[in-house]
Amino acid sequence: MTSEWRTWKIGDIGKVVTGKTPSTRQPEYFGGEYPFITIPDLDGRRDISTSTRTLSQLGAESIRGCFLPTGAIMMSCIATIGKCGITTRPSFTNQQINSVVCRNDVYPKFLYYCFTQLGPALEAAGGGGSVYTNVSKSRFSAIEVTLPPLPEQRAIAHILGSLDDKIELNRQMNATLESLARAIFKSWFVDFDPVYAKANGDQPVGMDAATAALFPDDFKESELGAIPRGWRVGSILEFADLLSGGTPKTSEPDYWNGNIAWVSAKDVSNVSGVFLLDTERKISQAGVDNSSTKLLPAKTTIITARGTVGAHCLLGDPMTMNQTNYGLKAKKGVGDYFVYFSLKNLVERLRQQSYGTIFDTITTKTFRDTICIQPPHNLISAFENQIYPIMDATLNNQHQSRTLAELRDTLLPKLISGEVRVPEGFLQDVQD
Repeated sequence: MTSEWRTWKIGDIGKVVTGKTPSTRQPEYFGGEYPFITIPDLDGRRDISTSTRTLSQLGAESIRGCFLPTGAIMMSCIATIGKCGITTRPSFTNQQINSVVCRNDVYPKFLYYCFTQLGPALEAAGGGGSVYTNVSKSRFSAIEVTLPPLPEQRAIAHILGSLDDKIELNRQMNATLESLARAIFKSWFVDFDPVYAKANGDQPVGMDAATAALFPDDFKESELGAIPRGWRVGSILEFADLLSGGTPKTSEPDYWNGNIAWVSAKDVSNVSGVFLLDTERKISQAGVDNSSTKLLPAKTTIITARGTVGAHCLLGDPMTMNQTNYGLKAKKGVGDYFVYFSLKNLVERLRQQSYGTIFDTITTKTFRDTICIQPPHNLISAFENQIYPIMDATLNNQHQSRTLAELRDTLLPKLISGEVRVPEGFLQDVQD
């Protein structure tokens, strides 16, 4: 560590603010322009511009001592500790979050990256007994961080921030791409827009003549109501194979910690994006060979059948899975993306038809008994041809974001500790 870097207590580098919840007996305090940030809102985003709940002007005035300006660094300090973010507008938090309003010689984004590395220090500072960790305002304020001079803080934050900015841009782009793909699926196979257009003697909007010719121009009655003439209804298993998983024997260490991704319901529930690219646990080839789990192809649709039932995603790479999930793999002549969007459209109905009083299980019978639209294969192929480049772009973006995140996570501890220094010329180039 060079002599220019100094170690400070958090309480000495800015104003520490512990949040508070306005009286819930006053409904007029909620619903307004001020984000009211709680731990679930600290969801991996660096910049927290929106929150599930908001406060009105009256609510803000009732806890005005907890006001946070733009650029305050937030840290979850009760129960779920170590989640952090930066306010991008005037905001408030609840009492589970401690925040720092930085003094002028502390760059907020640099402090944010410092905070992402404070897990062990927070655990050491925690109290509150065995039920949950509670890092009080005083203990949080006493945690030490080491800071370089302000120009180097800005340079380090710029390097790490550029990676995070690209990751966020990819996330936003993927959200747009998936929405576009879902809109096309809904227009074709839920709302039947091209069929209605042709029935009215019109050309379907935004569709070439060859694709439009694949749609009929009238309807027939079915179990699902009016559907395009020539289409059928049936189980999703008519165009997708149902796959199951398994768990290698946990008492055999040779079966675990290999290089084969093993998907749990937790992995599916926590997936960020359409595609699952990594799993919490890995198994070995011996684990595959000696259990009922099998290696599933990339772009298999996965849905959770127990626990948080109905969460779903696509595999970004070949993976195995446990028995808390089902896989759906497109049969010959049917596209993987058509299966995925069909399943997404069916999830709510699957939930309604699942067994158990609180929707706790999906079974093979659930899939067999849940009927859906069965368009002709040539129309499915046309849909797949339109959607394939859109969805493959989202997969490529997710792969790129994972690579960028790995690079950021490698650089971050080295840069904020001073192990790797920013070149002098770069310090001069970086502007606030």
